[in-house]
Amino acid sequence: MKRSIFSSLVLAALAFGSCTKQLDVEPKGVLNPGQVFTPEGAEKFVIAAYSQLGNDHYDVPFSLWPYGNGRSDDQYKGGRDENDIQEFHFIQTFYNTRTDFGQVDALWYNLYVGVARANDALNAIEPLTEAEYAQKKTRQAEMRFLRGHFYFQLKTLFKHMPYLDEKTPKEDYPQISNVALTDDQLWEKIADDFTFASENLPDKQPQVGRADKYAAYAYLAKTRLYQAYKQDDKHAVTGIDAGKLQAVVAAADKVLTSPYRLEADFANSFLPGTFENGPESVFAVQYSVNDNTLKGRVNFGDVLSVPQGLGCCDFNKPSQNLVNAFRTGADGLPLFDTYNDANVNPDADNVDPRLDHTVAIPGHAWKYEPDRPYEENWNRSPGVYSVYASLKENVSPDAEGFVNIDPFYGNSKNRIIIRYADVLLFKAEALIELGRQDEALPLINALRERAANSTGKLRTKAGQLQAHYKVEPYKPGVNVVWDREGARKALRWERRLEFAMENSRFFDLVRWGIADQVLNAYFTKEKTRRDFLKSAQFTKGKHEYLPIPQNQIFFSKQVYQQNTGY
Repeated sequence: MKRSIFSSLVLAALAFGSCTKQLDVEPKGVLNPGQVFTPEGAEKFVIAAYSQLGNDHYDVPFSLWPYGNGRSDDQYKGGRDENDIQEFHFIQTFYNTRTDFGQVDALWYNLYVGVARANDALNAIEPLTEAEYAQKKTRQAEMRFLRGHFYFQLKTLFKHMPYLDEKTPKEDYPQISNVALTDDQLWEKIADDFTFASENLPDKQPQVGRADKYAAYAYLAKTRLYQAYKQDDKHAVTGIDAGKLQAVVAAADKVLTSPYRLEADFANSFLPGTFENGPESVFAVQYSVNDNTLKGRVNFGDVLSVPQGLGCCDFNKPSQNLVNAFRTGADGLPLFDTYNDANVNPDADNVDPRLDHTVAIPGHAWKYEPDRPYEENWNRSPGVYSVYASLKENVSPDAEGFVNIDPFYGNSKNRIIIRYADVLLFKAEALIELGRQDEALPLINALRERAANSTGKLRTKAGQLQAHYKVEPYKPGVNVVWDREGARKALRWERRLEFAMENSRFFDLVRWGIADQVLNAYFTKEKTRRDFLKSAQFTKGKHEYLPIPQNQIFFSKQVYQQNTGY
């Protein structure tokens, strides 16, 4: 079946079809209004929309690891070699990035399936009265939250996309261009969904996994933050909207005064079982095993990240540059300018504890299990992609949710989309850009203090710390100059360390307008370490976004316009 947004978004219209005058036979596989416009029918559409959060594939991951980690200075693609999912190699090196990559086309399509399911649910809900469907407003808000989520991902990946909501007539789909709305107008549409959700969702949902009011406020803060950085037609940041930054602060404050809070130990957000849906998890994709399905509802989009020594296939490998970024000085602060001069030795140098929560290092415990040290021979191609592995999305092979889905191994640990720590830094970033950096200081220091206190699980069998951990808060006038520039540098560094390998780094660099500077400097140094980067080069004004998939341009009959540079 040809996969275009038209095939996904027209689905609901086909479902409501009826038989022709010539045939007096009820068609099979078609829903009639009596089946759909009921509370029971609406609930099924809602569940289908939530289900799409986990309907990704190992080479079409909704975690966006090839795009958020892979295009940044945090990650090596991994796998057997450059030819193993070669498209991801080209995307990582920005070399030969073509408009006909199947993985990019499938990602566009699958994200629009999410939009379509949310729209279908909204159309199924709308005819019902609140008297017959008491959850009407709540479910509408949940669906607009989900639609906002899928559109947010499309926006950060492609910048320009056609916007279709539940009220868009299906006959208009072919005429709606991906540039019908401006950059700012698209952000406003996404913000409208999260605003509606924040105003109509409950403080707490009776069922885990459903979006609540604070998840909507968190996503609204994130949306306003991205929207605040104004871009021209060539993706250069031309200014920062102070009004949008104020909106970030207002939305973030709703979350920061809610029951959500930081986990006491950084490790807890990345452990399965009783740690899932903890106080820091504002919104997460729910996975499961033993749920009456063949293999369970596991994290199929991230299965490639499992080291070869535990199964398959050793993709998504932390870079040497990232590992070096965790080094700290004698004062416990980052080595902003010299961190990458030499490779860190975690057994001798001072490091931020978040290194061992994020990166599997040979000789150190795998997922806090001293009896199971991560070994260099677990790596599939150490000569190509070095010897580190990503920890946050992985689990112990003894965990109940570790599942053999031959030839891969998946797990049922939730994937957190927004953490409370995210919201702290959304607000801190907005405050700094507003010139209120003194107010941002305690927000950033809260994460550094939490990192310093997160060493309890980082111990050897003998009970000794695995490395020389040293991290200190920023103290203006003592160890840092806390003007706007110094605060901005600290904020951006903190985002890298706190969310390393959580698939956001590249999008941060694009938002800040510094992707070309950071990545080309990274390539200059890193290609002396790793041969596969020898052709890597970021082109400013082009590589900030993926190309619009050529298949989608064909399906639209050239209504869609290709992104700049492709």
